[in-house]
Amino acid sequence: MSGDGGRAGGGRDRDAEGRARSARPRDGLGRPLPYGAEGVARQPEGVVRAPAETVREAQRLLDAGMPFHAHEVFEDAWKSGPEGERELWQGLAQLAVGLTHAARGNATGGARLLRRGAGRVAAYADGGGETYGVDVAGLVAWAGELAGRVAAPGGGPGAAPPEAAGEAPRLTGA
Repeated sequence: MSGDGGRAGGGRDRDAEGRARSARPRDGLGRPLPYGAEGVARQPEGVVRAPAETVREAQRLLDAGMPFHAHEVFEDAWKSGPEGERELWQGLAQLAVGLTHAARGNATGGARLLRRGAGRVAAYADGGGETYGVDVAGLVAWAGELAGRVAAPGGGPGAAPPEAAGEAPRLTGA
């Protein structure tokens, strides 16, 4: 790699294995920053965690106002976990990305992802599958309320976006 942020010869950024991967630093909401700027450390990819550890790590990131990074933790869980849990982890990832988009000011996309994620997670209500202590009903209510608020005429485009840490849900309700 060269000294230009990982872009060999000024082309696309590549990781150590040669795969295209942006080396640009990111802010807490996952937005790319200019090369050389101080960014937030990225979540390592492909980490296999126990479900309880996944929930704890995602909650820590949500509380820190980093829902984009929490989504990456949930993504690892859906990619490494059993097929029967995929919808739970994908739904939780969509809730985190929905909060990310809403906090970035994308009210329409944020509301859409919050509703989509809530629909996936809701399938686990009333014994629809192992939830690892996740408060399914609470998350569905949280997502519906936030989606409705950011998509409302007064809360849509032009309104101040919600602050990610202040809007972070409690995954376990505790």
